Amino acid sequence: MATVTFKEATRIYPKTTRSAVDRLNLEIGDGEFVVLVGPSGCGKTTSLRMLAGLEPVDEGDIFIGDQNVVNLPPRSRDIAMVFQNYALYPHMNVGENMGFALKMAKLEKSEIASRVREAAKILDLEEYLDRKPGQLSGGQRQRVAMGRAIVRKPQVFLMDEPLSNLDAKLRVSTRTQIAELQSRLGVTTLYVTHDQVEAMTMGDRVAVIKDGVLQQIAVPRTLYDAPVNSFVAGFIGSPAMNLLDATIVENGVQIGSSEVALPRMFAQAVGKGPITVGLRPEALELAGDGDGIPVVVKLVEELGAEAYIYGQMAGAPAASPEIVVRVAPTVVVKIGDRITLRVKSDSMLLFDAESGFRIAGQ
Repeated sequence: MATVTFKEATRIYPKTTRSAVDRLNLEIGDGEFVVLVGPSGCGKTTSLRMLAGLEPVDEGDIFIGDQNVVNLPPRSRDIAMVFQNYALYPHMNVGENMGFALKMAKLEKSEIASRVREAAKILDLEEYLDRKPGQLSGGQRQRVAMGRAIVRKPQVFLMDEPLSNLDAKLRVSTRTQIAELQSRLGVTTLYVTHDQVEAMTMGDRVAVIKDGVLQQIAVPRTLYDAPVNSFVAGFIGSPAMNLLDATIVENGVQIGSSEVALPRMFAQAVGKGPITVGLRPEALELAGDGDGIPVVVKLVEELGAEAYIYGQMAGAPAASPEIVVRVAPTVVVKIGDRITLRVKSDSMLLFDAESGFRIAGQ
């Protein structure tokens, strides 16, 4: 196995002025599962393709282990890719698909058969080895694609949104299988997705990218609790964090027409001026009539074990951001109701309104 290191890696597509990937510095440990996540067009797939050798590196370096692979052809990098569209040969059966790369590498038939059987056992595909891809479900086809990568015994797995074509229920079960499989095999893995829930539930660490620039890489809990800026705060979490324009006033924070107490840890960290307040849906709770943020209910989302109330600050312009609060399923509110929300103690994050960077408390 091996580490993977991006050092100031940059990709600028022809006829463009902005870097698709801008000076990426990222290190993936030996056997680590790192997920690259961000919105469409942020540069995550380009980063993966640069590592695979499918996109040139205009500046910087990429190492697999101690070897700089920037000038190596893809076949010499000892990697295996799993794609979004499976890319299986329809005229070959499962066993032939899984062993095709080994056949091209001119391995002995006995060695190919042994590796295919071993991978099929790991992936619970033994009874499907003689079937054609058209006879399999989407989840089974994805497992075949995984098997094709496993049999090669590469130094690095690269996975480009491999679950995008699966339905919601199958995505959940398959991502669990992939995470368990990677942990068992211990192969260094870079996994690309736009789905932040997928990223948070699968990765040892998660790297968040925006406009080609790495914003933050950390374990999922750190990204959730201590995002480095308002972009990461709003992107990580489902439902997303509430990000509200506010101003520091004498007794706290002015959010719309409401004044909210400022946690003590920010007393010395914030000067006068506009800021952005970050509040997770679970950082808010229903309050009785009195101090709090008045909100008009726009939607109630019942999920069984919990519920989410979506609303808008009373009196705010129609274009103002909505506020989401998580409540117990026993709470009964209707669309159009006026409720009051209170911020739980020490659950507020503050961001600089201009730069977006989080303001650290004491």
